[in-house]
Amino acid sequence: MSERKISSVGVFCGSGGGTRPQYIEAATELGGLLAAGSLRLVYGGGGLSKNGKPGMMGSVADACLAGGGSVTGVIPTFLAGFENAHPGVSDMRFVGTMAERKDVLIAESDAFVILPGGIGTLDELFEVVTWNQLKMMDKPVLVVNTQGVFDGLAAWYERAVSEQFVPADGGGVPVFVSTPAEAVERLIDKA
Repeated sequence: MSERKISSVGVFCGSGGGTRPQYIEAATELGGLLAAGSLRLVYGGGGLSKNGKPGMMGSVADACLAGGGSVTGVIPTFLAGFENAHPGVSDMRFVGTMAERKDVLIAESDAFVILPGGIGTLDELFEVVTWNQLKMMDKPVLVVNTQGVFDGLAAWYERAVSEQFVPADGGGVPVFVSTPAEAVERLIDKA
């Protein structure tokens, strides 16, 4: 990756909280660390999950805001009710489509951290690693493997590289880390 300075971090994660408390804990830790490192959070704009409980998106934003950090949310208007657009984020950008959301998230971010989530999270992850591989951008991508949720993906990447479907040095392979602290530490070194 280039030596570009990092001041904003795109976080891709689920809008819900998952089944384990460690997922919300990881989101909360990441948000606090971003604030402490003066790194602006750029994320999908969600607040409470659809069941009214704290979700991953809302937790990372809450912690960043509580730490005095800067937060930019990006959410399609049709999802604003479903994902409950975060009411505390003053820089909330409403877009028309999921593709526009990704475009703004990517443009506004100098690096990306991926936390547990579902299909949308993987879609966002694969978009940014594809853009890196195609040299459309050159931005760090870190996957936080909370509770081993990405073990299967890490194994797939290992196989895809060994079978030469994904070049090991072409930007298409994210860095897998164990904790939010490890992810932010790697980013702070470039900030």
